[in-house]
Amino acid sequence: MNDGTIYWDEACDVLVVGSGAGAMTAALRAHDLGLDVLLIEKSEQYGGTSAVSGGGIWIPNNHRIAALGGSDSVEEGIRYIQAVTQGEVDDGRIEAYVERGREMVEYLERHSRVRFEAQPGYADYYPEVAGGKPGYRSMDPLPFDAAELGEEFLRMRAPSPGTLMLGRMAMTMKEAQVLLCRGPGWLRLTAKVLWRYWRDWQGRRLSRRDRFLTLGNALIGALRASLLDRGVPLWLNCALDELIIDDGRVCGALVSREGQPLRIKARHAVILGAGGFERNQAMRAQYLPQPSQAAWSATPPNNTGDAIRAGQGIGAATALMAHSWWAPTSHVAGEEKQRAMFVERNLPGCILVDSAGQRFVNEAAPYTDIVYAMYAHNREGATSVPCWMVFDAEFRRKYPCGALLPGYAQPDWQVPKALRGYFHKAASLAALAGQIGVDPAGLTATVERFNGMAEQGRDEDFHKGESLFDRYYGDPHVRPNPCLAPLSKGPYYAVRIDAGDIGTKGGLLTDTHARVLHVDGQPIAGLYAIGNCAASMMGRTYPGAGSTIGPAMCFGYLAANHIKSQIKPRLHSPCVPAESADQA
Repeated sequence: MNDGTIYWDEACDVLVVGSGAGAMTAALRAHDLGLDVLLIEKSEQYGGTSAVSGGGIWIPNNHRIAALGGSDSVEEGIRYIQAVTQGEVDDGRIEAYVERGREMVEYLERHSRVRFEAQPGYADYYPEVAGGKPGYRSMDPLPFDAAELGEEFLRMRAPSPGTLMLGRMAMTMKEAQVLLCRGPGWLRLTAKVLWRYWRDWQGRRLSRRDRFLTLGNALIGALRASLLDRGVPLWLNCALDELIIDDGRVCGALVSREGQPLRIKARHAVILGAGGFERNQAMRAQYLPQPSQAAWSATPPNNTGDAIRAGQGIGAATALMAHSWWAPTSHVAGEEKQRAMFVERNLPGCILVDSAGQRFVNEAAPYTDIVYAMYAHNREGATSVPCWMVFDAEFRRKYPCGALLPGYAQPDWQVPKALRGYFHKAASLAALAGQIGVDPAGLTATVERFNGMAEQGRDEDFHKGESLFDRYYGDPHVRPNPCLAPLSKGPYYAVRIDAGDIGTKGGLLTDTHARVLHVDGQPIAGLYAIGNCAASMMGRTYPGAGSTIGPAMCFGYLAANHIKSQIKPRLHSPCVPAESADQA
């Protein structure tokens, strides 16, 4: 297509597709490097999957570690990722991420409203592996006051209900950990969270949403406020249709804004940061292990792979398309997305079983590993997609489970009618098995064996509670193993667990600058991809909390740097003053 024949409706230096943390970081950095930036977002709400996430980033050798008494190095971070990815990624992206991630965080803390704190007690997901650490690498965003956003706050995607107290009040990760097992001071903390919410009477006049932003909402809120400070535009309801190429270079995009087609010229580059394809059933059927349902995802419904397909349409290479950031999920009637079961599985007094009533995995393992195990074990006569989380009355009384609050706060008779179908309940294990289609004898035998191991505090079958990571969300009141307790007190309960995800992992193949690579191995000029649009540099695995958002933000930062480095400085005529040349 000849550039001279194209009618452009809008023009900018850099077009950023998407509005998650990676996209916003790329836009922020590009603006600060002197580039004219436009962000576009497909939905009517900004923030993407980042907004509904925990908001954490995993940054080896980050600048907070030393002050907290820990130690780390670039070499250890690289060694750890290489070990857990088993050499699958050897193109320099691992090194680029570990070497530059700290720089990205320091840039944001110096030049934006974003602030992070490292978590000393949150271990890497495989801390026993060479280079693994017992904490410090995962960094959570500090809370952000949504009053700083004004009415723009109401256009941010709301957090997942499962991250809120009573489905309404925001909590930090530290607060949630205390409340989960009623740790020291939990009653006072409960009162604090309640008061924090209700004292914001001005916010209550606007909406029921909490303006004390935590987790992913805090990160997105701080980034959006930073972009507003700079006047960087963000168009909502603006979907990417296709990329436009001229003379072998991506020079813009055809989009649909409020249903109207527009051509946006990108003078220097397009950065794709619009999420994965987990909500596209056709792509799931084509690429992911089966069975697979878009409805099982815990992500917003707009992640339909538009940017990946646009890249494929101009010959971009892809990788890891059969993989996702897997997470076991459960369905709650009336909610737009399923709830990821991040912490409940670690708690003592529960097991995951297949249709034969047998355990098949360490329930406290990293959530990606749970779904890999579900697919690996799934077979006729012992189906584990879906599987079932089974627990007893003591677990029900003490702990939350998905949409269910702990029994001490919400007895069965107080469970809303809308949630009555969320769980199954029976007086005996055999009766429960009959309700959920599980072999009664198998379930009874499994629980009997599990109870004996739980009494001893040692899971001989799957080693639940042996890893430092397992124990982070265990109950410290339960000894000797905070992740093990017998299922010995009826009635018994079960919740269906689906092979869900928090995003797909496969996407456009990129290099160390986030440039998209053509199937011939060469960079496609003018095109970059980050986040779940790009094939993960973490391979098939999940090294630590924040391994999705951290790389998305880092490579967004690196993409902006590279775009700026490729712009040739203007040469002024020796006969014309520089000021006049600039005006011309």
